[in-house]
Amino acid sequence: MKIENRFLKYISFDTQSDESSSSNPSTAKQKVLGDFLAEEMRILKFENVVMDEYGIVYGTIPGNTDKGDVIGFIAHMDTSPETSGLNVNPQVIRNYDGSVITINEELNMYLDPLENPELNHLLHHDLITTDGTTLLGADDKAGIAIIMSMAEYLYRHPEFKHNDIRVAFTCDEEIGRGSDHFNIERFHADYAYTVDGGDIEEFSYENFNAYKADIIITGKNVHPGAAKNKMINALTLARDFDVLLGDIHRPEHTDNYDGFYHLINMSGDVSHVSMHYILREHNKEKLYQLIANMDKAKEYLNDIYGERISIHYTKQYENMREIIESYPHITKQVEIAMLDNNMTPHINPTRGGTDGAMLSFKGLPCPNLGTGGYNYHGPYEFVSITSMKKGVELLLTIIKNNVRG
Repeated sequence: MKIENRFLKYISFDTQSDESSSSNPSTAKQKVLGDFLAEEMRILKFENVVMDEYGIVYGTIPGNTDKGDVIGFIAHMDTSPETSGLNVNPQVIRNYDGSVITINEELNMYLDPLENPELNHLLHHDLITTDGTTLLGADDKAGIAIIMSMAEYLYRHPEFKHNDIRVAFTCDEEIGRGSDHFNIERFHADYAYTVDGGDIEEFSYENFNAYKADIIITGKNVHPGAAKNKMINALTLARDFDVLLGDIHRPEHTDNYDGFYHLINMSGDVSHVSMHYILREHNKEKLYQLIANMDKAKEYLNDIYGERISIHYTKQYENMREIIESYPHITKQVEIAMLDNNMTPHINPTRGGTDGAMLSFKGLPCPNLGTGGYNYHGPYEFVSITSMKKGVELLLTIIKNNVRG
């Protein structure tokens, strides 16, 4: 099957995860894609194919040599809760010519190379965009398509030498739970790669340290006609709290190694407000400073208005760099494989998190590879079919070089 057709099939499944759900996986519909993938794996002669109670799909491509490491490849099935993934209507652009791409004329939505400079590096690529009403799902169904296309190549070329290859597809990565129930013993790989990045020539072995902050603000509601010196408006306190954090450390003003606060949700009224932030920094000490700044804003307002604001912090994940640096050959063989495929390797920090970050701390070193997707989590998402094909070649070269070594 062509990788394009495989990808288009996968994005037809609505697999949006739900952070408010306490079930595992958070949405049962993720298992529908899991069942489909498990059956596809069996057709391609994977062994030990199973979808466990948590929706994680495992399988092994049996090797024809015992030389080399047992490598794993991992991608996630869920899509972001931020934008609907239901009834995705993809648009295919052949041989992209560098012009502005119309996503949805009625909604005045376009992909302009001036705002999306990565398009300048995708000339003559075949691209897939949304129609502006949903996300696309390249995060991370492009990764799944790359892995399964690699598996199909090995199925059709039994002469290709390789050791056992482990494959897993996880649920709920987008809400930070993708590795919670991952069975490393069952997976039984020496190390793995998550195929869950952006530009196909980028790979990473460092990511944010991450916390979330849940803030409760309690106001005092009094009829506005008699509110002087009595009312304490929780909405006003919420506004003041956010302003005190400043504008420098916001996602829209940061890149590369810059950290940030990000207000992702706020709801409430005069009496009560809930605010939900995520805090991200590659450097732990700088992350603790973000937390300290948030505490100072709380203390300042509480000194004025009384104990009205409380904050609960939850640690989400850590920077995997401290683990991966102990296994330099894992990243070195990616660089070599890229060069073998006339690609220019770029080692960049991931401005987010992956299943691989948590898995690395659990004992499975797991850097992250690109998929050729961009503008994740929203209706401007798009992916390069041409880059996905390069991704398949990259995986095959990693496998080949591993045996040759």
